[in-house]
Amino acid sequence: MVGVRKRIGLKDIQLLKPNETVWDDAVTGFHARRQKSPSVSYIVVYRNAEGRQRWQTIGRHGSPWTPNTARDEARRVLGRVVDGADPAAEKHRKRNAVSVAELCDLYLADIEAGRLLTRRKAAKKASTIATDKGRINRHVKPLLGGMRVDGVTHDDVDAFMYAVADGRTAGRTKTAKKHGLANVRGGKGTATRTVGLLGAIFSYAVRRRMRPDNPVRGVTRFADGRRERRLSDTEYKMFGAALVEATTREQLWPAALAAARFLILTGWRRGETLGLRWREIDLARRTATLADTKTGRSMRPLSRAACDVLRGLPQTSELVFPATRGDGQMSGFPKIWARITKLVDLPADVTPHVLRHSFASLASDLGYSEPTIAALVGHAGRSATSRYVHSADAVLLSAADAVANRTVELMDEARPDAQVIAIRA
Repeated sequence: MVGVRKRIGLKDIQLLKPNETVWDDAVTGFHARRQKSPSVSYIVVYRNAEGRQRWQTIGRHGSPWTPNTARDEARRVLGRVVDGADPAAEKHRKRNAVSVAELCDLYLADIEAGRLLTRRKAAKKASTIATDKGRINRHVKPLLGGMRVDGVTHDDVDAFMYAVADGRTAGRTKTAKKHGLANVRGGKGTATRTVGLLGAIFSYAVRRRMRPDNPVRGVTRFADGRRERRLSDTEYKMFGAALVEATTREQLWPAALAAARFLILTGWRRGETLGLRWREIDLARRTATLADTKTGRSMRPLSRAACDVLRGLPQTSELVFPATRGDGQMSGFPKIWARITKLVDLPADVTPHVLRHSFASLASDLGYSEPTIAALVGHAGRSATSRYVHSADAVLLSAADAVANRTVELMDEARPDAQVIAIRA
């Protein structure tokens, strides 16, 4: 666009004709333009750090913008450009800024489509996505959802964390299931994990250029508060008695009772157990090959005691531990678990994860090394563990037998053929 170059004054503005531009010869890129309307706009043109040309409108002629004040503003804009800023892009971003609620929806859409990967370069699992949705809907959106993404500060995140910890978002909310209700309690653990998720969401916003920084970075979170609890010898015996009681008197769903026994004999994660399929099991080799676990593909040795549990189950479904109705996983397991533990008054903090930690602790008590324990229960560090599983199946099977037999012994369930052998690997 060609126009007159001169130091712009009030008279030049008054003489401008429609679609005419006058360029300032004192500040490079600064000019005034009249379009079809009577108003005149002051504009500055520059190139950002990437070499792209930007047009930044300063404002229309009239208070407060005169040729002199607009020229000063143009100098300020160009000064920021020299420092690496991109004022026009920032202005565009603010004008089109989305809310935190909209950002969360965009994040979830990309997560569900598999377009965002975890640190292990894999898509998030459906169970993790469901947890993320719950935290977003129950904590993030109620407290931060109405704020603009570019307006959230470090202090806002800090206040958010304390609000969740103090129970500001506590209450009963509907879930995706029909007639489903979730009892939202809040607390420090929930606050810490939700702030962690919020950090991932704002990292996504930075990648999408919705803001230049992550306001979660630097926020001091509460200690997670998780305890690596294990069963005591007395609790092992109580758990064994509870399984007998549940089988003989309560007559609970047999597949759920078998799953509970399998958990204590293997140290597997609850989701891995309830999602186990018959095609993943080789009873002849006493091996289970799980294609998709928390740490990826995982090959697990199976003890004879665990194989006995599997052989006692009918193969009426693809799932080893099927639900009472339908083809999906057993969603009612937590309620059955609660009934099992209440039969003998086991403490409320005895969870399936406690069985997992107890199994690993027993293996350590018997003298097994960390790589062996990792192979038994599917801990992270798969590269070393995978090589170990493929080259030392006999050692791992012996280890699985030793830990399972010790578990049976502690539950006071004698196995005539059981012999605890501690093989240090």
